[in-house]
Amino acid sequence: MAAMGELVHTTVTELGESRVRVDVQVAPGEIKARVQRKASQLGRELKLPGFRKGKVPAPLVLQRLGREAVLEDAVRDGLGSWYAEAIKDSEIVPVGDPKIDLGELPAQGKALEFSFEIGVLPVAELGEYSGLEVGRREAVLDEELIDREVQEMRERLARLETVARPAGEGDFVVIDYVGRLPTVEEGSGETVRMVAFAGGEGRDQLIELGGGKLIPGFEEGLIGAGAGETRTVELSFPADYGNAELAGREASFEIAVKEVKGKQLPDVDEDLAVDAGFDDVDELREDIGRRILEAEEQRVAEEFREAALDAAVANARVPVTAELARSRAREMWERMLHTLSHRGITREAYLQIVGRGEEEILAEMVPDAEQGLRREAVLSAVVAAEGIEPSEQDLLQAVAPTAEREGITPEQVLAQLREAGRVEELREDLAARQAVELIVARAKPIPLEQAAAREQLWTPEKEAEGERAGVGVAGGEGASGGGLWTPER
Repeated sequence: MAAMGELVHTTVTELGESRVRVDVQVAPGEIKARVQRKASQLGRELKLPGFRKGKVPAPLVLQRLGREAVLEDAVRDGLGSWYAEAIKDSEIVPVGDPKIDLGELPAQGKALEFSFEIGVLPVAELGEYSGLEVGRREAVLDEELIDREVQEMRERLARLETVARPAGEGDFVVIDYVGRLPTVEEGSGETVRMVAFAGGEGRDQLIELGGGKLIPGFEEGLIGAGAGETRTVELSFPADYGNAELAGREASFEIAVKEVKGKQLPDVDEDLAVDAGFDDVDELREDIGRRILEAEEQRVAEEFREAALDAAVANARVPVTAELARSRAREMWERMLHTLSHRGITREAYLQIVGRGEEEILAEMVPDAEQGLRREAVLSAVVAAEGIEPSEQDLLQAVAPTAEREGITPEQVLAQLREAGRVEELREDLAARQAVELIVARAKPIPLEQAAAREQLWTPEKEAEGERAGVGVAGGEGASGGGLWTPER
């Protein structure tokens, strides 16, 4: 079977402002094969006299339905894969959705031709990216974080004990309850009575007051209640409540408090340390501090990585148009919705939760989208400038965690990726990561205070850079604004 690269041929035309038109030709042999496959598929569904269901031969399907109709279905099915292969063949990095022009369907024995216009990753003109002086803070251990971790440990090991006092926030209560909804009696017109509803009754339920896990007003209505007391709590179900039959409706709950339980926290002593697997409290706090400091050091390293990359981006010229930034923001939004869908959250539900419209959310995403495009463009340029090309060993190391999770060898994972045509995607991602590591390794950390002060300084070079980029210098207003310039910097 011929490789897809031999079946799809592309020609790229620059349109300006980081947009291109890609003209695509799909080989006649590929079109013929697609039509035959489509005819065979239709033959499994077509009913014709003299043929058993699913046994109608492809030539008869073409004769009965007409080549034009089968070709149209075949092209519709294949367009997505041809577009994806055209992206690979043209070696562009697309941004946003394409505008596809399919044109006329090909005659028999002819190639299919279509074209599409799309935004592409802009080309960065690199500035200085080696030896950058970048602010880096020191990782400091905050004793309050250790205290907070110890307190959380006490909360996890707390016991509930029955108390002879009214319930307060943070207490637990054991309750029976019955929920009722107002209902108009049939034939009475105005008369309303309260009727219990399905799922609105519970026995011996243990709930935490102040936990915020129940309908608003339910927990609050039990503050100050004691064992043996019965209360009636009037409330409304939220408009976005999961049960559509109850959403937004008023309800009345009759609640019998059977028991009040207080949370008894263990003392911070040797027994607590032993329960956690340590000899004493000092050893416990030392272990907590070590883990907190390690996490803080990782945060500092990640902040420095991002700051070093952004410093290289700030020194480069990357022409990002408003249309391109908005297209990337749309991609980010759709990816987020896809992730949310795996958690059962729809687009409509998310918009209702955040209380904002889609256009407002997209507008807020645009700055991050623009900076993301600048970063990608700079990294792509650094990869080219430095000749970064991940080795086979680099690829194997990159897939090693996946191999371990799936219980196979890295070589097998890499073979699967090659078969799926995704090795180049991995190689490009790894090259970008190596470019980041190169920028970070060559960067020189300086105190944050020094970096912040430097942002306020004005130099003739900064003004010239700002004029070339068509933007002002961040943190300064030029000589006429009274900024300070020092020859040393």
